This record gives sequence, structure tokens and C-alpha cells, in this order.
Amino acid sequence: MKFLRPMKFLRQCPAACVAVSVMWCLAGAPQPASAETVLKVVMHSDLKIVDPIWTTAYIVRNHGYMVYDTLFSTDAKGEIKPQMVGKYDVSADKLTYTMTLRDGLLWHDGKPVTAEDCVASIKRWAQKDTMGQKMMSFVKDLVVVDAKTFRILLKEQTGLVLPALGKPSSNVPFMMPKRVADTPASEQISDFTGSGPFVFKKDEWKPGDKTVYVKFAQYKPRSEAASSLAGGKVVKVDRVEWRAISDHQTAINALLAGEIDYIESPPHDLLPVLKKDANVNLVNGNPLGNQYAYRFNTLAKPFDNAKIRQAVMIAFNQKDFLEAVIGDPAYYKVCKALFPCGSPNESFKGMDGFLDSNFDKAKALLKEAGYDGTPIVLMHSTDLAVLTNLAPVAKNLLEKAGFKVDMQSMDWQTLVARRAKKDPPAQGGWHAFLTSWVAADILNPVSAGFINASCDTAMFGWPCDKEMESLRDQYAREANPAKLKQIAETVQVRETQYPTHVWLGQWYGPVATRKSVTGLIPAPATVFWGIEKTGR
Repeated sequence: MKFLRPMKFLRQCPAACVAVSVMWCLAGAPQPASAETVLKVVMHSDLKIVDPIWTTAYIVRNHGYMVYDTLFSTDAKGEIKPQMVGKYDVSADKLTYTMTLRDGLLWHDGKPVTAEDCVASIKRWAQKDTMGQKMMSFVKDLVVVDAKTFRILLKEQTGLVLPALGKPSSNVPFMMPKRVADTPASEQISDFTGSGPFVFKKDEWKPGDKTVYVKFAQYKPRSEAASSLAGGKVVKVDRVEWRAISDHQTAINALLAGEIDYIESPPHDLLPVLKKDANVNLVNGNPLGNQYAYRFNTLAKPFDNAKIRQAVMIAFNQKDFLEAVIGDPAYYKVCKALFPCGSPNESFKGMDGFLDSNFDKAKALLKEAGYDGTPIVLMHSTDLAVLTNLAPVAKNLLEKAGFKVDMQSMDWQTLVARRAKKDPPAQGGWHAFLTSWVAADILNPVSAGFINASCDTAMFGWPCDKEMESLRDQYAREANPAKLKQIAETVQVRETQYPTHVWLGQWYGPVATRKSVTGLIPAPATVFWGIEKTGR
């Protein structure tokens, strides 16, 4: 059928028809579709792994927040708030938590989210996550009551249930359909159905090129205003594209030209260029910042010897690392506290003599411990601006202390895959690598993944220390703030005796956006709900 143009149509109608036709044009006629709003982003790393339970890598955590949702979330005040949960009750003896899901929760395939899905998801997450493992040590059972309700039954009281289920960063307890959550935690998932505010477009995912997410039209946000990771996840763009641009200068140029809208982690040495551009905003969305860390593989000689690990803590200093990567003191802080400076558990107890680059003392300790000259296989990440210069500094300081070092360079995703291997260093394994933690991940002995010393169930590095685990248990049981601080200080002292890692100072990094991008939500993870884009 050939349609008449509107004016010609009206001329051919009688008067009565004209009135009807005008109303049709104003009210019921098909209108031109509004242009799709596409947010083009350069993240800190390319996305190659897409299972947020299998790895703690932050790029995968950020992917998780796009696609999945959580039972509870942490708000800007650090308080735990219901997210997928509509209501919950705690029994008088504090041994039974009853959770009821809110109405309207759907998976991306249109099926309703069920209590059975959530129970399966909690179990899978708790196999990998250090806080989940500790929580489950108090759990007697997880029981499905009905389609929307389940119970957590405890063997003894703990204050970990809500903080663990509302854990803001890696590993986040994301909810997945039962068929997906039934995948062993040792295997990566292959079905990426979530219930979060965005749908992952697997068919458009091209590692090394782009990752695409589209708005989930049936997502039902909470009614509360967004606050950090809590509240209403209101999506205001149609499509988000993560563009893989490995060259930092190229990414900066693309932002300045308006070809992309957002850079998650611009290099610190290029911030002055961005500050000069009138069309660019720099936003610090994470006030507590981040902490660098050098992680030991305690399974591999010589780092199976605690004294040799102590020698590393004596040989290192924080300023060399921070200067090499960050450079500008406005964006870093030398802080010997295991738990971040500015947080409730900040303390310097037990740190005298450590992190001062006393090479003579380190050499003497190496000799005492019987270091035999085994080369340290140090993994060097080359593609993340905030990590690239760390390993060369570590190599220099280690060699000054008397270590031999075999620094092996690779991209971050290769490093992430390799660090999960327990193979001997000479056969594709590793001795050490450097990384960074968001402060929200490391505020206490239970949430801080590298402090977990539960042997085979600990994070990659696999430290094994009964005394540390006893202290972490004490922390999980305690409610008194003063006693919690005391336990945290004892944990710090134990870390100097049985080091699981070396903490290397705090740093801060802004997000860079075009001024056409507004509504960024400050949070310890990068999220894209609330963001609006108008023009270039």
C-alpha cells in the first residue's frame, strides 16, 4: 500500500475527516525514533574473562556490575542496604536470616529470579571469595522456603552475613540463574544471563576490540536514589561500548577529539593535558583510593620461607613504587598501615624496620634463611598504566637486597590467567606479581583477600597460617569496635612475621569524561547506571 503525504491526505478528506486526521497525527501517528544514546568508554583493561566469580580482576568485577545484581549493596556511608532483597528478618537468637526477594526481578531471558537461583549463587561465590568462605564457616544450611524466600541458618552468631552479601568489590556475590550457578567455581561459566541493568551482547564481544552492553528494558530499579552501589540503578543510556585502546596517548587523543566519552583510568602523567581541555572533566569517584601490593607465591621456593618474605618487606619502600607509577604527590600517599590510611583500622603497629629499604639488613636475613640464589619469577604487567612501572622497581630493589630476578613481561589478562596456576615457576608458574586493591576491598582482616591464609582455599599465592586464620575467626565473631581494632592491629603484626604480601602505599586516580557526560556515581567499582550523555 502506498501512503499519501500528510498534507495531500488532508486536502483529499472532508472537514470531519480533517479533524480526526489531525488528532491522529498529533496523538497516534508513528513518530520518528529517537537516536540511540551510545556511551563509548575506554576501561583500564581489555575484557577477556567474563566470569566475575572465577577471578578477582577488577575489569571482570566491573563487567559483573553491568550484567548481574546483588542481594545487598553498600551505600556511600558504607552501610549495607537491600538490593534484590525486598525485606529480610533476623531471628531473636540471630541464627536465622530470612530473605524475601522484591517483586519484578527478571533474568535477561525473561524468566523470574527465584530463591533457588540465589541459594545456588551464594554457594558458588562462597567457594572462591575469602569473605564468603569465612561466612559459610558459620552457616549450617541454606534453605529455600518458596519461590521468593530463602533462609540462612547459622551454627553460631556472626556479624558477617549482611556485609558479605553486600560486599562491594571482588569477588562480588553476583546472582546468577541456578543452571549457571551450578557450574563448579573452578570452571568458568559459558552462559552470561544476568538480571542486572545491562545485557551483555556476547555476539558483539570482540576481545581486543570492543565489549558491548545494552539497556535491559525490563530491569526494575529500586525506588531509592542511587548511593554508591546501593539504591536505584536507573540506566539513562541505550548502549555502552567498552573500546579496547591499549595505547594511552591514542585513548587521550580520542577523548579530546570527542571520539570517545570516558576513560576509566587515564595515566597520571597525562592528567595535565586533560586538565587544560575545556571539554573534559576529571572526577575522583573513590575518595579512599587504592593500595598497591606485591603478592608472594608461598608454595614456591624460596618464598615458602617466611624469613625470605620478610627480607622483601625490609628491602622495599613505598615511595619508589608510588613515584615510578603515580609521580604526583597529589595523587599518592606513603602509608605503612596494612589497612588503608583514613579507614577505621588504620594503624602503624609493628611496622618499625619494614618498608625502609634497609638492604644490609635484608641481605643478612637472606643469608640466615639460606637463600640459594633461586631466580624470582616476577610477572610484569605491561598494558595497565597504573601497574606497568611497578615490577621494574621491585626488580631493582630485590636485586639490591641480593635476590636474582627473572622478570617476565605480559599483558594483564595473561597475568590474571597465569597467577591461578600452581605449576612450578620454571614450568610456567610464578613467584610474585604486583597488583592494586580498591580500599573498599581491604578494610578489615576478613574482607582483605590477600590476608586469607587458609592454604588451598586461599587466593592465588596460597598462604597457610593457622594463627592468621584464628585471628580472622576472632574478627568475624567480634562486635565491639575497640576489640575489632585491636584484632586488626594483631593481624598487622602477624603479617610482618608471616607475610602474605607487601603493601606498597595508597594512590588515587580520577575518571576522565567529556563534559557532555554527567551523573557519574562515586563508588569503589566503576558503574554506568545514572550516567547521562548529551551531545559530544
